[in-house]
Amino acid sequence: MDPGTILLFAAAVLASLFMAWVIGAGSSGATPFAPAVGANAISTMKAAFLVGLLGFAGAVTQGASVSKAVGSGLVEGVTLPITGVIVVLLLGAGLMALGISTGYPIATAFTVTGSVIGVGLALGGDPAWGKYAEIGAVWVLTPFVGGGIAYGLASILPRPDVPEDVSVPILAGIVGIVVANLEFSFCSSLGGTLATAGAAPVPVDGVAATIGVSLGFGAIAASVVRWDVGRDQVGGLRRFLLSLGALVAFSAGASQVGLAVGPLFPLLEDLSMVSPLVVLLGGGVGILIGSWTSAPRMIKSISQEYASLGPRRSISTLVPSFLIAQTAVLLGVPVSFNEIIVSAIVGSGLAVAGGDGVSPRKLGFTVGAWIGSFLLAFGLGYGSMLLLDL
Repeated sequence: MDPGTILLFAAAVLASLFMAWVIGAGSSGATPFAPAVGANAISTMKAAFLVGLLGFAGAVTQGASVSKAVGSGLVEGVTLPITGVIVVLLLGAGLMALGISTGYPIATAFTVTGSVIGVGLALGGDPAWGKYAEIGAVWVLTPFVGGGIAYGLASILPRPDVPEDVSVPILAGIVGIVVANLEFSFCSSLGGTLATAGAAPVPVDGVAATIGVSLGFGAIAASVVRWDVGRDQVGGLRRFLLSLGALVAFSAGASQVGLAVGPLFPLLEDLSMVSPLVVLLGGGVGILIGSWTSAPRMIKSISQEYASLGPRRSISTLVPSFLIAQTAVLLGVPVSFNEIIVSAIVGSGLAVAGGDGVSPRKLGFTVGAWIGSFLLAFGLGYGSMLLLDL
């Protein structure tokens, strides 16, 4: 590899690290614990510290799926050159940094996806219509599905005929079953999930054993939460809320790291000595540092300005957020955590306080920023590559 190519690759790596830092400072660092901060279950600084560690763990153990999709699944027929990768990452990070400086949560998934598609099409690639349909469906359905589930849960939790020592443990049980079936890289040799790993030594049919282990995870989670809520309702709700925040932070790292390091993955074909795991580790470190250094401002913005959150509304917000995030990771679809969390906050706010629980002005600016960031990233990516090819 000639010196010029080495310098370009080094620039691409630095741009990727900058993108990871911006993600940690913005979407993945701010949104997971924002409902918990709004419910006074944890301080802003502690939330930023924990979300950094959990985001790093998610990036390393689940980050490959979305990374591969961003790196090679958005445009067909071309592979992004090093200059294209640099353009994609700088555009995405620049727009995200603008959102952080202004206090408005610009969606990372929209900016990176738009810039990758713009750069790829400018290079003569073909649209990946099937992937676009999948991504578009997730993006469009997220506000309705996430907001709808949050609305339903926020309507049920405070009802006197549905005691919280029953409803909350049921939610914990569902979350426990989902966690048991998440795919982790460290379980790849045993089927990929905790459920299949736990079923491996059981001398019965594999599917039946996996189902049994999954239900066992759910039963344990439900039992622990029921005991905790029963002995201390307020404290138990807050501890369950923090557990949900931890799961969402982990999922944020798993999904968002692909937006930072995914464009680098095609370049690794010419660098066999560099493992994809090393790239994921680098992205995870960037997210961690971003969360620790700059996430508090966005955490305050989301938790305090969008709605007045309590423990029950926050639980109603985080349950659908976790489920949607992990669905996106499973499908390998880049998804916006700002969109997920804000949609769920709005849904729970409408259930509890009607229109008074949400700031329409702030919400309108946010939606406009999401749409505008995708279109702007696409246009800048396309135009930049046309200029570079002149």
